[in-house]
Amino acid sequence: MDLKSFISEAITQIAEGIIDASERTKDTSAIVSPGGVALNLNDTGPYGFYSEDSDKWQRHVQKIEFDVVVTAGSGTETKGGIGIHVGAVGIGSSGKSENSNTSESRIRFHVPVVLPESPRKNRSE
Repeated sequence: MDLKSFISEAITQIAEGIIDASERTKDTSAIVSPGGVALNLNDTGPYGFYSEDSDKWQRHVQKIEFDVVVTAGSGTETKGGIGIHVGAVGIGSSGKSENSNTSESRIRFHVPVVLPESPRKNRSE
């Protein structure tokens, strides 16, 4: 895969993942990648603050960081291909290879998220 295709595919997959996460949490009080975030410029505390209405209290915005390793390889016993490896979990082609060539790239990004609120109405309970 050439660099142009790799960058295009990576950005597309990240964007679609954010849209999917937003859709899957729409029935909760979580907000994935909210707009209008007031960033916290201090090194401590949350990433930022979010409020749908200036009269309401602000909710903390957390920064969920991703560090994804992308490997591309080919070998004598495999068809080759690209695999995404997140932690100990791998997605993609794999196989035993006597003679292989692999390259590794890292994609680091973060997604701001307002985590769901507690379902309790009265926080003093």
